[in-house]
This record gives sequence, C-alpha cells and structure tokens, in this order.
Amino acid sequence: MGLDRREFLKIAGMAALFGLGGKAAIDIFAPGELEASMEGIPVSKGKRWAMVIDIRKCLAQQAKDKDGCKQCIIACHRAHNVPDWGDPKIEIKWIWQDSFEHSFPDQHNPYIEEELRHQPVILMCNHCVNPPCVRVCPTQATFKREEDGIVCMDMHRCIGCRFCMAACPYGSRSFNWGNPRKAPKELNPDYPTNRDYPERCKGVVEKCDFCVERIARGELPACVEACDKIKAHALTFGDLADPNSNVRKLLKEHYTIRRKPELGTEPNLFYIV
Repeated sequence: MGLDRREFLKIAGMAALFGLGGKAAIDIFAPGELEASMEGIPVSKGKRWAMVIDIRKCLAQQAKDKDGCKQCIIACHRAHNVPDWGDPKIEIKWIWQDSFEHSFPDQHNPYIEEELRHQPVILMCNHCVNPPCVRVCPTQATFKREEDGIVCMDMHRCIGCRFCMAACPYGSRSFNWGNPRKAPKELNPDYPTNRDYPERCKGVVEKCDFCVERIARGELPACVEACDKIKAHALTFGDLADPNSNVRKLLKEHYTIRRKPELGTEPNLFYIV
C-alpha cells in the first residue's frame, strides 16, 4: 500500500481511539506484506533453535581474563552495528552481563556461594515459546517465526511505541534514543562495523535475533563463534527438536535453569549451573 510512518501512525491512532486495537491497525497492510519484509532470509523449517549457556565455563574464562571476558558481546555488537554511546541510560544491548543474583532472583538464597552470587551471567533475548512482546506489538514489527521459533524484530516496521519493552520481563530490548550514525566517533571509530548488516534509525527498538542471517548461511551465531574461538565453549547453539543435537545432549546430561520460568513464557535459553 506504500504507507509511510506518518500515515500509519495516523491510522493506528484512530484505531486506538475507536477501540479497534492492534489487530485492526495491522489489517491496513496488504496480505503477505509482513512475510515480504523478511524476504531473502531462508528459514529452516521444523527447527526449534535454542542456546545453552554454561555458567561454570564462563566463570573459568572470566578468571583467565584480567578485565573479564566480553568476547561474545563484542562479536555480537560488531556483527550487528550496535553503537557504543558511552552512557548506560541510552545504551543499546543485544547481549549484556548482570550478576547471578540479579539474573536469577528466584534461584537466589542467603547461603549461596559468594563467588556464584556475583558471577556475571550472559543475558540476551530468550526467544520465548510464548513471547509477551509479540502479543502487544501493534504493527507486528516483532514476531515469532513459527518455522523455527526465533522471535524476530523488523526495525523498518517499528513505530517506537515501546509496548514490547514494557511487556518483556527480561529487559531484552533496547530503544534507539539517538541516531546510531551520530554515535561518538571516539567510541565508534570504525562504525558501521559490518557493512553487510543494515543500520537502524532513531526511534526504533532492537534486540538479539539469534543471528538469523548467519543461521541462514549455515553458520553459528556470532557470540557462539567468538566463544569457541577462544576455546571457552561456554555457549552452545542447536536444535531442540532434534533429540541428537548438541543442546539436547547437554540438557540431558546437566541440570539447567531458565529465567523466570513461573511466568509461563518458556524461554529457549538454558543455563548450566
């Protein structure tokens, strides 16, 4: 239909005013337009992609690195042109670290080992089976690929309402308060770091997408590749639908936990403790 952002906002606003809701707002788009927005990225059907993060191996690698290991974060952000703003209030994060006690408040108790309590844990989008972010998005800018379970984000369809950020219980989404192309040059001397990946604009939300563009080429997500490159092997990516996959083997052999399982979102990120 060729609607621009301003025209869509007018119609979406009228839909909300008359109580039509997000479903009516999205119906203004032609059939198949959403699918066309992801055209060119092959999808592996019958898959259910997931990741297992071994906190013990992360801890061992942190001990080896004087400044703490952040190779997975660096690799991810460089692969997706995520700028460094130098200000935590407006930072963009696809992968980040937080302490174990903050990441797993339901697993925390006063007698937990002190080292584990403060251990930095790798966090990212959980690619939930029941993602609340998808249910609240009025434009389907965030959507779940039923073929493989990945929760995707189309930044060109995002209108910046931030409903998805409010709905996500894991803090996995970031809002672009500034234009990434105008991020401080001293902090981003070689931006964009990956000219094959599209840049985003000011006023949209973004998050981890399990590196769909790399998966389509038969490659591992950038974070997993970086972790393997330094021989830490703390991140494992694979297909939950395959009983012989590497992730299924790890889940069978080790006790794992997930973030906030009581919410019923069914995260596809598992942590070995």
